Amino acid sequence: MKSLDRKLFVAQRLSAMLLGPLVVIHLGLILVAVKGGLSGAEILGRTQGSITWAVFYFLFVAAAGIHAPIGMRNVLNEWTSWSHKVVDVICAVLFGLFLCLGLRAVIAVVGV
Repeated sequence: MKSLDRKLFVAQRLSAMLLGPLVVIHLGLILVAVKGGLSGAEILGRTQGSITWAVFYFLFVAAAGIHAPIGMRNVLNEWTSWSHKVVDVICAVLFGLFLCLGLRAVIAVVGV
């Protein structure tokens, strides 16, 4: 295993370890909010200005932004005949895109 592959393997496993509980908490909160009859506006009213929610969703976005492109890199390397260099560039762009869009969403939800 090459050095980069080893580092990406570890990064994906660590991001998965972080994503697991964050996804469970996120989905649990959605279920509680929906069951409680909260509207989108009421939910946003509760998250606006909260540093706790900002940190929670920043970690969520960072972990997903790391995890998904590494997985896509593996799939593209296995399923296409594209060069590893092309796949690496595509996945680097995906990482940047996921991170930017995710952070934009965090800012919208938390209003920081």
